[in-house]
Amino acid sequence: MPGIIAGMSASEAPRPDLVPASVVWTSELLEYDLGGEHPLHPIRLDLTIRLAAELGVLDGVPLLVPEQAPDSEIERAHKPDYLEAVKAAPDDGPNPARGLGTEDNPVFDNMHQSSALVVGSSLLAARQIAEGRSKRAVNIAGGLHHAMAGNAAGFCIYNDCVVAISWLLDNGFDRIAYIDTDVHHGDGVQAAFYGDPRVLTVSMHQHPLTLWPGTGYSSELGEGEGEGYAVNVPLMPMTRDGDWLRAFEAIVPALLAEFRPQLIVSQCGVDSHVDDPLAELALTVDGHRQIYRRVRELAEEYADGHWLALGGGGYQLVRVVPRSWTHLLATALDRDLAPDTPLPQGWMRTARKIAPHTPLPSSMSDGADTSFERWGGDADRQVDAAIIQARRAVFPLHGLDPDDPRD
Repeated sequence: MPGIIAGMSASEAPRPDLVPASVVWTSELLEYDLGGEHPLHPIRLDLTIRLAAELGVLDGVPLLVPEQAPDSEIERAHKPDYLEAVKAAPDDGPNPARGLGTEDNPVFDNMHQSSALVVGSSLLAARQIAEGRSKRAVNIAGGLHHAMAGNAAGFCIYNDCVVAISWLLDNGFDRIAYIDTDVHHGDGVQAAFYGDPRVLTVSMHQHPLTLWPGTGYSSELGEGEGEGYAVNVPLMPMTRDGDWLRAFEAIVPALLAEFRPQLIVSQCGVDSHVDDPLAELALTVDGHRQIYRRVRELAEEYADGHWLALGGGGYQLVRVVPRSWTHLLATALDRDLAPDTPLPQGWMRTARKIAPHTPLPSSMSDGADTSFERWGGDADRQVDAAIIQARRAVFPLHGLDPDDPRD
């Protein structure tokens, strides 16, 4: 894959046909299907693209069709013998030692091919940025952040996040901030770059004492040269939009200002929603919209606008995921949707056929107030304990004062 011209920085790369954002999509991505009643049902992706299209978000936007990533690229994240195990699993059956054939990761037909296509989608999105075709790119089918080097985990066969970041490090970028807003800890990405100071991993997730995978304590800081470049903000169940945003603002912008990333990769899981059946945070679609808008601002302020947005978790398949990720697409394309935008009747009819017993919202909003009070060094709210603990763990390693809200 061609990258940035040798000797040329990311921001200086040629931009022959710069567009606001590249969107990667093909219906073949729906074949990453863990089957039956599995929570990670591909209908969430189909409904998202349908909703974005019907609202005009994708008008005039060419959807870039990916190809399967070759083994050589997948091996940026995974051991060759693990790839062989994935390829063999449909014929050989469960391989629990590799995390294959478990309740979370059942074996399915064409598992390697469909998983490689997800990786190829994130690589294509990364290439659009590295080659200067757009400053932003979105792959809602990506964000499979739990897969480890030698095993599947948490609905994730291959870790497209790790592959894309690794590729970008070899193609013109040497400071990448990875911001994970999924309700689950971004453990696979953290593990891949735990000793690498070129990648700042930040994970905002439900507290590991209360949710799988049981990692992501603020004391997990990285190791060796990478110490201080793993940042974890564990939040207690029922944390709402305002407190989530209070924690984000108290920690992330200061670290980005010090790190000065050339690109932000964000994993945009929406299982933090109050209606999600697998977790216990209490965000809303309005909160998700605000997160995307803030990441866009931070990318403009600190990363010359470079932003690679990936999907992730989200298991309220009809009410939540399509609306939240349509806001993500709209934000990346600078086609922001007003929260009170009505849902199109055509989409509503499709959703009713798929889930006839699910009450549907009427607009792109949950009617939530996302305003919040900025942290000022105080400890008046439950979330402030997480703020203080995370800041005291990592800020000194970056020369920042953890107790001074100006940092």
